[in-house]
Amino acid sequence: MQRFTERTAKPFSNKFYSPIAIDPMLSKLRFHLSLESSNEKTGPIPVSSSPKNTCPASCPFIGGNGCYGDNFPMKFHWNAVSNGTRGVSAAEFFRLIAALMPGTFWRHNQVGDLPHTLGRISRRFIKGLIAANKNLKGYTYSHHDLKLGENLSLLRSANRQGFTVNISTETETAADSAIAAGLPAVLTVASTETRKVWNTAAGNRVVTCPAQRVKDLTCMACELCHKRPRGLIIAFLAHGSGKNKVNAAIS
Repeated sequence: MQRFTERTAKPFSNKFYSPIAIDPMLSKLRFHLSLESSNEKTGPIPVSSSPKNTCPASCPFIGGNGCYGDNFPMKFHWNAVSNGTRGVSAAEFFRLIAALMPGTFWRHNQVGDLPHTLGRISRRFIKGLIAANKNLKGYTYSHHDLKLGENLSLLRSANRQGFTVNISTETETAADSAIAAGLPAVLTVASTETRKVWNTAAGNRVVTCPAQRVKDLTCMACELCHKRPRGLIIAFLAHGSGKNKVNAAIS
C-alpha cells in the first residue's frame, strides 16, 4: 500500500500567504487535510474538507437534497470543520499541501467547494491553492456558476497550471457547455443508469466512473479525475443512503 507522508516542514512562501491571513472572508474559514483517507473508493490518498459555506447556491444537492456530506459519519466531521472546531487557517492549509511528497495524488474537498463571496470564487484562495499544488497532482469538483464574476477565468487558470477543477453537472448539455468553455466536466446520473459508455449530443464521450464499475479499483489507481483526454466526461452514479434524493434532484 502506498503511503503519503509530509516532507520536512518548511515555511510555505508565496505572495498569497500574507494577504490570505488578513483577508476578511478567508480568515474566518477553517480547512482540514487528512493525509490518508480511510475511504475505500478513493484509496489511502490525502483528502481535504472545506466548510459548508463554501458551497454555492448553484449546487442542487444542498439543503438535504442528497449531499454526501449530510451522511453519517461524514456529517460529524463536516460540522466540526464548518463551525471552526476542526481544521486550520487557509495559509496553514496551503503549507500542509505544499509539504506533501512531490507527485502526490490528492483530492481537495471530499466535502465543501471553493471559497466565495456571493458565488464569486476567491481569487486569493485559488492562486494560493495553485501555488501549494506545484509538483503535486491535486484535483477537485465544483458546482460554482461559470457565468459569475471571474469564476470561469480562475478555473481555467487552475486547470492550466496543474490543479484540476472538474465542473460538476447534472445534465449532458451542461457538461458539454463546460467542455466547450475549456474545462473538464463530470456528470451525476441516476442510480438506475446502466450504460457504461455513450456520447453526448455534442459528440463528447461519457464513461461511467471506473471505480464504480470495477471491483477494488480506487481513485488512487485510476486518476482520471486529475488527467484525461479533452472531451471525456466522467459520469457518477447516484449512490449511498442519499441516492434517492439525488435521483429526485436530477430528474
